[in-house]
This record gives sequence, C-alpha cells and structure tokens, in this order.
Amino acid sequence: MATAHPQNVRADDTRLEKDFPGHGVNGNAMKSNATGIDDDSGDTLKRMRTAGSVNISSELFEKLYLSPENHVKGDLRKTFGNPTPIALVGFLLSLTPLSCDLMGWRGAGGNGAASTGVFFFFGGVLMILGAIGEWIIGNTFPFVVFGTFGAFWLTFGATLVPSFNAYGAYVTDPEVAAANMGNPGNPAGLQVPAFNASFAFFLVFMSLICFIFMICSLRTNIVFFVIFLTLVCAFGCLAGAFFNLALAFENPTNLAAATRASRCIVAGGAFTFVTSLAGWWIFLAIMLASLDFPIQIPVGDLSSMIKGASDKKKVSEA
Repeated sequence: MATAHPQNVRADDTRLEKDFPGHGVNGNAMKSNATGIDDDSGDTLKRMRTAGSVNISSELFEKLYLSPENHVKGDLRKTFGNPTPIALVGFLLSLTPLSCDLMGWRGAGGNGAASTGVFFFFGGVLMILGAIGEWIIGNTFPFVVFGTFGAFWLTFGATLVPSFNAYGAYVTDPEVAAANMGNPGNPAGLQVPAFNASFAFFLVFMSLICFIFMICSLRTNIVFFVIFLTLVCAFGCLAGAFFNLALAFENPTNLAAATRASRCIVAGGAFTFVTSLAGWWIFLAIMLASLDFPIQIPVGDLSSMIKGASDKKKVSEA
C-alpha cells in the first residue's frame, strides 16, 4: 500500500516520534545492557519507524492523486506535498472566468483576452509545476494531464499576445499591414479565414486528446470522467465556431455561418462551465481529504470497480 503524507500520521504516533529523541538525550529511556539498548526502547524505536506512514485505501489514494494506486520506490509521496491541488487551482482559475467570457455573462467577451495574464501565471505556471510534482512522485496519468493543459494555457495566452504575431502573420495585404504601422499582432488577422481555420484544427486535436484522457479516467472517478467528457464537447464546439468564422469571413453574406459560430462559442462556454463546476468539486474533495477533515465528499471512485489488467491477471493466476 502507498504511504500518505505526513499530516495523515496519527497523533499518538507523532508524539512518539517527537518524544523519543528527548528521552535518549536525557538518559531516561535508553539504558545500557549487553546489546546497548533495552527491550522497552527497542520496542519504542520499532513503533517510531512505522509512525511516519500509514496505510490508505485505494479509494483515498485515487481521490488525492487522481490516479489508480500504484507502487513506486522510496518515500517520495511522504517527502513531498501532494501537487494535485495546486495544478487544479491553475486550471480552475483559468477556465472558470473564460467560460463566463465565452457565454457573454455581464457583457464579458473577447474570448478571454482580459485574462491573458491568468492564462500564463495560473494556467501555465501552476499546472506545469503540478505536472513536475506528479512526475517526481511517480503519478504518470496526472503528470501527462497537467503538463498537457499547462502547455495549452501557455499556448492560448501566447496566441492572444500581439507580439507573438499569431494572427498578424496572416495579414498579407500591404495596405492593411501598413495601417498597423508594421507592428506585430495586426488585429485584421483575426478576420482572415486562414487564421480561424488553422486555429480550429488545434482545438480539434485538443478534443481528441481529451477523449483519450476521458477513456483513461474510467480508472479514476466519476467527477474526473465528467471533466474530460465536457471538455471533449467544449473543444468540439469551439472548433466548430472557428471553422464557421472562417466561412463567415470568407463570405460576409454568409450570415448563417456567423450565427452558428456565435452559438457554438456560447455552447463551448456552457460545457466548460460544467467542467469548472466538476473541477471545483474535486478540488474541494482533495483539500478536505488532505486535511483529514471530519466531513468528506464523494467523487465516485471507479478504480475499485474497473479492475486493472494486473489485478485481473492476479485473479486468473490465483
């Protein structure tokens, strides 16, 4: 079984670990004998060695790390804190405001341009740090998920920054380019069909990788599965929006394409808002479990219901 973090150690075990060195220094607990240590202190030392770790259930492990229980060498999970919550913070504080922007709540809009800094420093930095933490402690699935979305937020933020010239590069008309005085990030590029169609393909393949994550999440919990299910739908809607924007900019009289694009953007925002709600739920569940809070909320563990290939092999060999 895996080891929990130091905060999960029982109070009485923590007392032994703290008090034992003090007894040795004072000479009250350790007495010389033929072996150099008496039976009582030897028993205490044995108890102290096991005080730093406790067994946790597969369900709790999956809730804390968003991954089925696995076994790694060493005590890395005991040495380092759980990186999962900080990665979720970066994801949620980037996605939740963006979903509201996409739906146009309270007059919001601009496809999240107002949150460019958030995409870099919350979505990008925190999720990359979380991914590195998951890699260190040997959790492959959350490492790949957090690393992928950390890169996504950095990519999305960079696309919105004019100096990256992501859309300005599509302005090939010298007269239109001159209107921006040669500066990168000409906003006219946002209305070029090629830019919109090209960016749509990025969203198509983000939907594909989320579909793969969704299949893999069947070994974690229901909430995590819902997150990827709604992301598949969201990226599909947003890809459709940009494809339709390409059609609308190619033919300004194509009002139907413009209407479809607007509806797809709102639908994508609605799906990502559901994603955010599921993410806030699982973040709260992890924080409560990390602090051994007396109130716990379920996430719908699936790791014990859908057995792994190694578990099935053990059953067949038994």
